[in-house]
Amino acid sequence: MKAVVIHKEHDLRIEERDVGAPGPGEVRIRLKAGGICGSDLHYYHHAGFGTVRVREPMILGHEASGEIAAIGEGVTNVTVGQRVAINPSRPQGDCEFMREGQRQHAMEMRFNGSAMRFPHVQGLFREEIVVEAEQAIPVAADTPFEEAACCEPLAVCLHAVEQAGSLVGKRVLVTGTGTIGCLTILAARFAGAAEIIATDVSDSALAIARTVGADTVLNVATQPGALAPYAEGKGQIHVAFECSGNGTVLAGLLKVVRPRGTIVAVGMGNDVTLPISAIVTKELVVRGTFRFDAEFALAAKLISDRRIDVRALLSARIPMERAVEAFDLASDRTKSMKVHLTF
Repeated sequence: MKAVVIHKEHDLRIEERDVGAPGPGEVRIRLKAGGICGSDLHYYHHAGFGTVRVREPMILGHEASGEIAAIGEGVTNVTVGQRVAINPSRPQGDCEFMREGQRQHAMEMRFNGSAMRFPHVQGLFREEIVVEAEQAIPVAADTPFEEAACCEPLAVCLHAVEQAGSLVGKRVLVTGTGTIGCLTILAARFAGAAEIIATDVSDSALAIARTVGADTVLNVATQPGALAPYAEGKGQIHVAFECSGNGTVLAGLLKVVRPRGTIVAVGMGNDVTLPISAIVTKELVVRGTFRFDAEFALAAKLISDRRIDVRALLSARIPMERAVEAFDLASDRTKSMKVHLTF
């Protein structure tokens, strides 16, 4: 079968790879759609990010869906022909985090399409793959494959929202309205947020943010002081989700979040010095959020039922043979939000 393989910066190739029969507890999935994520773009443009570097050819992709082509012995959760989203997260071992139910922090984590380990964990942008049956999460029979492939990033955002505590009746700020920011808006509204404000430097991204539920959208490039009114009276924001990965933006949130409010750092970016006095005197909670666990199955249910509608985020469907074109389009925020390869 064919796969989309990164070798080095801007060296993306379509190559042949073997795919075997599923063993006990495994399934073979015929891929149909795969969403290009920000980390895929980092591998494409820079061969990695931070200390994580591509050191051998690696199949990209961790957002994908398809249909069951074959099942191994003992598999009962899916049947041949069933549509599934693929959970790329495979926590393993018997470490303290696994025992405490913090599976996303497992010491032995295998995550598809990641160069964090060596040998690298190969990704999902391929025509077929054999995975553990528990990675195949059923979706409704009429769920479009591109929507099902959004389960992974939605799971990230559902986990971020869970980190914030109750959002019922709260005023929420989302900074950065790329795919993760817009999905955070959808997840926050689902969780009961009463008002959602969104900021970005791109009008096209903000237009989609408004479409998916933001009540107020602010372009902080053309209006640098747009958030100033929310800093009045010690702050007007109950919960802020920082999705841009910009450390300066994160530091600025301390001004607009009200006392005993919460800041959830979703995006990963540059380091920044935070004014500890503001955190102390306003009794702020600053929390990180990393990947997901049980939220993946919830994401599949919400997308299947259209209780969370991701269609506004879908920009283009491009055959895998034109992967370079797809990655270049996904790199242009003025033209795309979520680009999917099709297989």
